[in-house]
Amino acid sequence: MSEIIPPCVILNEPQLAENIGSVARVMANFGLSELRLVRPRDGWPQERAWVSASGANWPLDNAKVYQRLEAAVADRQIVFATTARNRELRLPVMTPREAAAKLHEAAAAGQNIAILFGGERAGLETQDIALCQGVVTIPIDPKFHSLNLAQAVALCAYEWRTAVADVAPPRFKYMESPLADQAMLDGLFDHLESELDAGGFFHPPEKKPSMVDNLRAIFARAGLNEQEVRTLRGVITALSKGRGRVLEKLARKREEAK
Repeated sequence: MSEIIPPCVILNEPQLAENIGSVARVMANFGLSELRLVRPRDGWPQERAWVSASGANWPLDNAKVYQRLEAAVADRQIVFATTARNRELRLPVMTPREAAAKLHEAAAAGQNIAILFGGERAGLETQDIALCQGVVTIPIDPKFHSLNLAQAVALCAYEWRTAVADVAPPRFKYMESPLADQAMLDGLFDHLESELDAGGFFHPPEKKPSMVDNLRAIFARAGLNEQEVRTLRGVITALSKGRGRVLEKLARKREEAK
């Protein structure tokens, strides 16, 4: 059985250094150590973060900074996004407890996992969530649903800790092919999007962004392994070559008709 490696915490466009430090503090409380920052508003490092961490320095000392969310999730097979807002994407929606159980099972199977949190002001956008395999929504009282960043991380981290401490690792079968990571899925989707563009699929053009997000969500839900991704890319290539042969035949017929 693979070693169970905790999820990394990804903060997308965090604003305040104090909040980043508070996140590091609750991460340390519950045994999480890997922190990734995507475009922190005030740059990195920021001294105030270490002050707010109250001695939980190791997540901050080893924090990695990314300019694109796609790069931050590229090596993850499972990423769950935290949001309180309804989205059009058809992704599984879970409480932190349900998410922790699923993440624990995935980690026990040797998969790289992460929990994604949005910035303090606007949270996560649809295109951010489209890179994930599920949505975590914290069941707070609708009379006052304002929850700060560190609180959200603390609730998810607590449920992870409880899952690890209270639940024996589940029995599982190793798949013959490991689950595809986000970089591999991005390659598949870029290939598909390019061919769909060439085939005129995105019509009308103004609807392309939402069509792209929904297509990404389909593949995110599917839980494709590496072999399945390779197979699908072969399918796309075969279809595109077939379209090319059809176009060549039409061109020859036009020439012959002249």
